[in-house]
Amino acid sequence: MLPAGHARGCDLALVLAVDVSGSVDPQEYRLQMDGLAAALSDPLISEALVQAEAQLALVQWSGKSRQALSLPWTGITDFAALAAFAQRVGAAERHWRNYSTSIGEVLRFVLPLFDQVPACRRRVIDLSGDGPSNEGAAPEAVKSALATAGVTVNAIAIEASEDGLAAYFFDHVIHGPGAFVVSARSFADYPDQIHKKLLREVVKQTATHMSEPEAKSPVVDSD
Repeated sequence: MLPAGHARGCDLALVLAVDVSGSVDPQEYRLQMDGLAAALSDPLISEALVQAEAQLALVQWSGKSRQALSLPWTGITDFAALAAFAQRVGAAERHWRNYSTSIGEVLRFVLPLFDQVPACRRRVIDLSGDGPSNEGAAPEAVKSALATAGVTVNAIAIEASEDGLAAYFFDHVIHGPGAFVVSARSFADYPDQIHKKLLREVVKQTATHMSEPEAKSPVVDSD
């Protein structure tokens, strides 16, 4: 239940950007989508998203010119709206199967989406990936635009075949106050780690109402 006197208005616009490049097989894709749907349904995360009156969107991404808005902005005004969104995440069909990894291009694709939800106080991209960017614009090339738009990028590094990927994401991808990386050792580890990531990203920040901006975390999270 939301506290009495809760101030109405969107506190968080969150884009869930899921890697569907060629290195992700069908089972691994399913682990991502099911794990994300389950994390959104967690009671603590659900409460925080409803309290924040969050706007959520789902993007699938791969190589250059291969980014898709799978689920447009959805206002999380109550638990029924969130449950419906989580169900749609779990049922989302995959857009691509055999392409490269272009992190800079997906960041460029997502940025204009925030113009559709201008009332939201926080703007966050939650990016998952299992490899470094190897096509299109480098992620660093987008950081100036991210800063201008006030967008934070957090990441979950799926290190199944790329040792040191979390460090790469820390150095090259994440951006903004309090930005952080969570490491999943494999796709099987993804559900637990995306749950952990959303707890930090949504519950902690909503509870503190972003009273003080955090510095970029020097710690790469893992179990």
